[in-house]
Amino acid sequence: MHAGATVAGVFAPCALIPIYNHKDTIARTVQALRAYELPVMIVDDGSDAATRDVLDTLVREISGVHLLRLPHNQGKGRALTTGLLAAHEAGYTHALQIDADGQHDTTDVPHFLAEARAHPQALICGRAVYDDSVPRARLYGRYVTHFFVWMETLSFEISDSMCGYRLYPLVATCAEIARAPLPARMDFDTEMAVRLAWRGVPMRNLATRVIYPENGLSHFRMLHDNLRISAMHTRLLLGMLPRAPRLLWRRLRRERACVA
Repeated sequence: MHAGATVAGVFAPCALIPIYNHKDTIARTVQALRAYELPVMIVDDGSDAATRDVLDTLVREISGVHLLRLPHNQGKGRALTTGLLAAHEAGYTHALQIDADGQHDTTDVPHFLAEARAHPQALICGRAVYDDSVPRARLYGRYVTHFFVWMETLSFEISDSMCGYRLYPLVATCAEIARAPLPARMDFDTEMAVRLAWRGVPMRNLATRVIYPENGLSHFRMLHDNLRISAMHTRLLLGMLPRAPRLLWRRLRRERACVA
């Protein structure tokens, strides 16, 4: 690993993959990432025996692949929190979050890395570009979240807070994890983006193709996860109110800087 790689000026990224029972797609994703010589950290969120066997084989047969295991299923957010902290502890400066289910276009990896090199303090957010495979209910629901995120940050800096394809600057991200706990499940991605925006982390948005593979395995629970997301937006809107003067002042300064 890259112990001590957080020295100023060093760019040491890794890929971070949370996984829960995606045994049929994980190998292709890992192989594609390793083709870019990107170290891969997998966080197994309590997967079944068949998936554990696949992961053990990947670690044994492919160099540069590292595996963390949670003792039981705790949710995507908990798996990501574990992986982000571990990546930072290992000395990586950035972590490229990507799903295990084959939805994300790995040919965009060089674009994420180039954007992070150019803007090392920024959160590089994937902005999902869908084809006809996307479920309409999921698509329309995302627009509701987009609206609330713009309200919660008092800006349009985050184009897509729900896309799980993004590149984190680990120093700021882990500082925010240490400040207050983050959601354990599907509401993690949005809350993390909003809280990093509150922290003053710059946002960069990168268009990327996202597909829903035929017969793909989704762990999104329509009722429970939508209730969690609704509670999250309530919490974030309330959190925005005391921060509103600072957020508006920051936005004004940036607009003036752009004009100048």
